[in-house]
Amino acid sequence: MDIGFIGLGEMGAAMVANILKAGHQVRVWNRSPERAQVLAELGARVVATPAEAFAGDAVFSMLADDTALREVITAPLLEHAARGLIHVNMATISVVLAEELASAHASRGVHYVSAPVMGRPDVAAAGKLTIVAGGPAESIDRVQPIFDAIGQKTWRIGSLPQQANVMKLAANFMLGAAVETLGEAAALVTGHGLAMQDFLDVITSGLFPGPVYSGYGKMIAEQQFEPAKFKARLGLKDLRLALAAADSVTTPMPIASVVRDSLIEAVAQGDGEKDFAVLGQVAARRAGR
Repeated sequence: MDIGFIGLGEMGAAMVANILKAGHQVRVWNRSPERAQVLAELGARVVATPAEAFAGDAVFSMLADDTALREVITAPLLEHAARGLIHVNMATISVVLAEELASAHASRGVHYVSAPVMGRPDVAAAGKLTIVAGGPAESIDRVQPIFDAIGQKTWRIGSLPQQANVMKLAANFMLGAAVETLGEAAALVTGHGLAMQDFLDVITSGLFPGPVYSGYGKMIAEQQFEPAKFKARLGLKDLRLALAAADSVTTPMPIASVVRDSLIEAVAQGDGEKDFAVLGQVAARRAGR
């Protein structure tokens, strides 16, 4: 396929590398052009404007947040796009913006698919992302070869793009809740003279197996919060989006509010660039340790 790719952060760059390895042609654009040079060495064509990337069989975007997406995917960009082009947005954004984008694209004859991903940069580099796709089935069919190049499985959620964003926000809320409880549990056991690693060995061997508890638990036990694989400030963004989505359908999420406040505390203490696991440090600080 001939595709464009907009947004070359750690996640986007890893995706593009795997798309190139799969033999596809990729035009890349990033607001910081220097990030594109490594991909150019792998065969990507670096373009000077988003409009040059917004062409071909499809265009994918992986931008940081709602603000960045609004700044790049503008009405003039859509107006000049070829009719029938598919835009696949893979970022975690608000449900409100996903709805707006679906409507704006449809009014200009451009297909829109929401396909947020689950997995950190190391998972993206391995081509093992979990992809949650929402949008017209025929559009998803057309871009499935790209999904196959970057992910281990594509879950088709429904015909409404925003439903994929709801699914991703719900998952990130659960991730935040798990890390929050790990941090609080760590503060409890270490306060009684127990080693967090011993506690972690016990719970992951039976009650709580899996990469979330073992991976984030290990980071908390070792107090290794840098380099960040998922920054606390981005986790805060996602928890705020989850709460906004809940508010729109009158759904209380008290635990989400607790996790959001803990992340606000982390950012206020200057730890926003550290990994999400820094919630363990927040819990320890509250306990005077």
